[in-house]
Amino acid sequence: MVKVSFTPNIQRHVACPSSEVQGRTVREVLEAFFSDNERARGYVLDDRGGLRTNVVVFVDGEAVKDRTGLTDAVAEDGEVHVMQALSGG
Repeated sequence: MVKVSFTPNIQRHVACPSSEVQGRTVREVLEAFFSDNERARGYVLDDRGGLRTNVVVFVDGEAVKDRTGLTDAVAEDGEVHVMQALSGG
């Protein structure tokens, strides 16, 4: 099972408790998570199903490369972290 977690700054806007789901790609993992939490989908994904510009996803500590198709591989016992990208000076 893949562990999915969301940072507290995202959880201020939408409840996203950590969960364990099945999936071999970032898309499969997120879709499995969203099947029980549809509200989180709209916060993380844009209208075309890619990551919103203000969201960053890491798989086992590495930022995903495919922000549109979400085809990055996820190990069976991997960890996916979803966070809001912050900027400023």
